[in-house]
Amino acid sequence: MKVEKVEVGFLKENCYVLSIDNKCLIIDPGDEFLKIKDLVGNKKVLGILITHYHFDHVGALNDCINFYKCDVIDYNNNASVIGPFKFEMIKTPGHKEDAITYYFKDSNIMFVGDFIFKKSIGRCDLEGGSILKMKESINLIKKYNDDIILYPGHGDFTTLGYEKENNIYLG
Repeated sequence: MKVEKVEVGFLKENCYVLSIDNKCLIIDPGDEFLKIKDLVGNKKVLGILITHYHFDHVGALNDCINFYKCDVIDYNNNASVIGPFKFEMIKTPGHKEDAITYYFKDSNIMFVGDFIFKKSIGRCDLEGGSILKMKESINLIKKYNDDIILYPGHGDFTTLGYEKENNIYLG
């Protein structure tokens, strides 16, 4: 599976396009639909995955739905397979009550939205946030393998093992 990223919007949100052959998924279309469309190119979009519903992660969602005519996967769904893509949906509230982490076990990667950042975590003081839920989510995610690559909603990718060693919130 190929992972491509484009930063969109004034908060530089990471929108990802995952591709297998000529099929793809979009994760968190935050803004600037034309940048996302350029990254997708001529691939067939099979679905859009939303890690949580903050404006900077869904600003271009309606444009994507209208253009690509595909389903949206979020905390209301229980999907695990879309075309050639197989994943686990892990509820990880804390930053927001609707937060989902998407775990692609075969590729050893997770898309964590604003749950975990390199050496930090998402804010818990916004509407829908909860430090208690965040602690529960962190304890849940720490049970996974250290070599899993984490793709956050902002900033650089990291690994779960690196975060366990260097992120005071996961220590």
